[in-house]
Amino acid sequence: MFLPDIQTALLDLLSKVDSPDIKLIIGGGYGIYLRAELARKSEERTLFKEWPEVRSTNDLDLFLRPELLINSSQLKPLVKALNILGYSPVPGAENYQFSRAGSDSAITGLFKIDILTGPKDCFKDTPVKVDARRVRPRPSVGIHAHPTDEAVTLEKGLQPIILKGKLSSSEFYEAEIFLPHCYTFLMMKLFAFKDRFHDRNKEYGRYHALDMYAILATTKEEEWKQALELRDEHADKEFVVEAGKLINQYFTSNDQFGIIRLKENRYYRGEMQLDSFISALQELFPFKS
Repeated sequence: MFLPDIQTALLDLLSKVDSPDIKLIIGGGYGIYLRAELARKSEERTLFKEWPEVRSTNDLDLFLRPELLINSSQLKPLVKALNILGYSPVPGAENYQFSRAGSDSAITGLFKIDILTGPKDCFKDTPVKVDARRVRPRPSVGIHAHPTDEAVTLEKGLQPIILKGKLSSSEFYEAEIFLPHCYTFLMMKLFAFKDRFHDRNKEYGRYHALDMYAILATTKEEEWKQALELRDEHADKEFVVEAGKLINQYFTSNDQFGIIRLKENRYYRGEMQLDSFISALQELFPFKS
């Protein structure tokens, strides 16, 4: 499945949800694609001149603000939309992963939606039930979310975007979505890399290393300034400190796993600015011994 198909699937979902309470944050490969499109259209200066080629994906990462899971009745339009569009729970990840088989000319193959949210700490002293795998609203409405503890700044610096295009019915539709700040995006991709760089079934984290480069490459000057402010504001947070250790361990030289995996990616090109990439990561995630 290619990126335009994901746009159709997302617009279909948004058109069925049609609720002012549900503001979806789009992460993953499609979120990175949208970042690049915004940066390209703005023609503003970005950190790097050399960008990687956009890669295809058949997954859509939807992040829910914690408040939606705390006040779960607000999620009912999303549950209804998933049912109307024929999504089914993925076995073993029921209620936070959904899939559907393509049934029209716009969407082909198997399309998967992952439902995620912020750190487990967001739900302290609430009725929500939380463990390492999922956040379960109370009362239940048929939607859970996978917590991302490293997304300590999930709701900071969100970038609104109006997504426009055709539905699978060929009707035109537009809706507002949000993209994570580059700092948040990098944190999530860094920890995803850590979990996968030895996993053959996950391409040894090659795509996550490439995504980290793509996020920085498409970062504009004002967003970079905000990222440095977020760095300082959250410097003592557990996962921010760990991020500095991970960068020091995997991304400070060409012979470390992070850069090796990036170079192994089929989308890697020799003209990519690896020295600038390494330098930016070290500045944003300093190592504290």
